[in-house]
Amino acid sequence: MHAITVTEPGGPEAMSWAKVPDPTPGPGEVIVEVAAAGVNRADLLQRQGLYPPPPGASDIIGLECSGTITNVGAALPLDRIGEKVCAILAGGGYAQKVAVPVGQLMPIPDGVSLIDAGGLAEVTCTVWSNLDMVANLSEGEWLLIHGGGSGVGTMAIQIGRALGARIAVTAGSQAKLDRCAALGAEVLINYHEQDFVQEIKDATGGRGANVILDNMGASYLSRNVDALARDGRLVVIGMQGGVKAELDINALLRKNASVHATSLRGRPESEKAAICAQVERTVWPWIHAGVVTPVIDRVMPMADAAEAHRLLADGAVTGKILLTP
Repeated sequence: MHAITVTEPGGPEAMSWAKVPDPTPGPGEVIVEVAAAGVNRADLLQRQGLYPPPPGASDIIGLECSGTITNVGAALPLDRIGEKVCAILAGGGYAQKVAVPVGQLMPIPDGVSLIDAGGLAEVTCTVWSNLDMVANLSEGEWLLIHGGGSGVGTMAIQIGRALGARIAVTAGSQAKLDRCAALGAEVLINYHEQDFVQEIKDATGGRGANVILDNMGASYLSRNVDALARDGRLVVIGMQGGVKAELDINALLRKNASVHATSLRGRPESEKAAICAQVERTVWPWIHAGVVTPVIDRVMPMADAAEAHRLLADGAVTGKILLTP
């Protein structure tokens, strides 16, 4: 098969479309012929050598895909061949075929095309596992989402609204803020021009956000703590702003607040399977009802993965970029 390979860590030019061995299914795995693969920020880090795959995972970039099951491993029924699915992956998505543990498969939701589903699994599992399973976001609470125009951000707005929360977002352009507003965000903060701490406090009568979903990490840590309400929960899911910062424990104590840091990729397969099951049970009906929809910026040939990485790094994307082989 063909896949995107990285000869050595570096810039987008380090990637090339090359022949590699076909994957074979292990016990409890299926082979999916990829229709589309989503591009994620973590992919850029892996390309640079900063986010290696977990032990035993494919070293091919790509954390999600959609496609058709073409083969099954030992003890799995042959009648699964031909199923249309989407999946979260520990790696391997930028390829014509990928091996996937069966628990990480989900059916294509009604009303979503096979291609668009390529950008659905990672964002829904990331958002649901963090907003519901970690932060216990509740009806009437305020949720602040950093990077509201990203793939995760656009999905978090919609799932947050479906859970009954009120939504504030940060983004770097008016066009992205307008898109966030169309999805249901109430408070729109341009991080180039406004202080998100002051803006969220003004919107909440001085209380702050009950939950903050943060993709920045170190550079936002102290201000995120300032922006939390009493009993607030900060959930860090990215490190675009660095990995090390000083944490004021006293500020957390005074607010009875908490900080969580999570990663979907490195979780055990059993945990990923449990997340997928909850997403299928809870989020898929919202998609069927039109309450939640995938936000796709563009679809590109997989051989053009380097350009997709440049676009994502430049902030020129709202929602997801998909790659098709």
